[in-house]
Amino acid sequence: MITNYDIIKSIIRTEKGTAYLEPQGKYLFWVAKNANKIQIKKAVEQIYKVKVSKVNTQVCTGKLKKVRYQYGKTPDWKKATVTLISGQKIELA
Repeated sequence: MITNYDIIKSIIRTEKGTAYLEPQGKYLFWVAKNANKIQIKKAVEQIYKVKVSKVNTQVCTGKLKKVRYQYGKTPDWKKATVTLISGQKIELA
């Protein structure tokens, strides 16, 4: 059985995510690649006890990295931008 913590891997704490998105009630999450918007919405609501109004997802492709004499590729990953209802807030430690 897939739990909420399998869907939401972690919150992304970047300069853009904290300075630009947080005052607007938007938060960035690193999510499972096979998770859909409905699963992401339910998982965020149950883990953080907030109401979600909108979820946008984006699949980020992995980068090419040189490993010794050949090229390798980091894995693709999925990012979700979650917009909360006005007045809601996620407490970040």
